[in-house]
Amino acid sequence: MAETVLDVRGLSCPLPVLRANRALRGMAAGERLRVQATDRASVADFHAFCRETGHALVAWSEEGGVFSFVIRRRGDPSSPGSSTDRAEGQDIVSG
Repeated sequence: MAETVLDVRGLSCPLPVLRANRALRGMAAGERLRVQATDRASVADFHAFCRETGHALVAWSEEGGVFSFVIRRRGDPSSPGSSTDRAEGQDIVSG
């Protein structure tokens, strides 16, 4: 399954989370979204967003002022634990 990349560099709170939420709504359970942001507040924002929505914050890192978050779309509520990791690829979505 492809990993979608969402570039929200240069946007400030709350736009990175809002754009990520919109992208995740169009994805299937278990798919991954990689978000690239420059807003320092996005670290706390994405932790809270994933905790509150049930999506999994798989990883995050910071390099050269760019924060990268990997979020796995939550599974279908009727079948918990149904999400799986699949082959890597990338689609680019610009914010």
